Amino acid sequence: GSYTNYLFDKGLDKILKKVGEEATEVVIAAKNDDPQELVYETADVLYHLLVLLAEKNIPYEAIEAELASREGVVSKTTERPEITNL
Repeated sequence: GSYTNYLFDKGLDKILKKVGEEATEVVIAAKNDDPQELVYETADVLYHLLVLLAEKNIPYEAIEAELASREGVVSKTTERPEITNL
């Protein structure tokens, strides 16, 4: 009867919808002046991302390994074309 079980029962489409909704709420919270709102919404999006990873059978350690592989890697921003037409 938990919310997590509800999400798994509803399936991938429901989980993806929630990830999208929560990500949007993080963006809105970041534009506001209340840091606690951003903390709250960030917790929500992280929770739903963890549910998504579990649904797709991707261990959190795979994310940790990916982040570790990026440590110290310099972005090649000089090779990107300049954006001039905004």
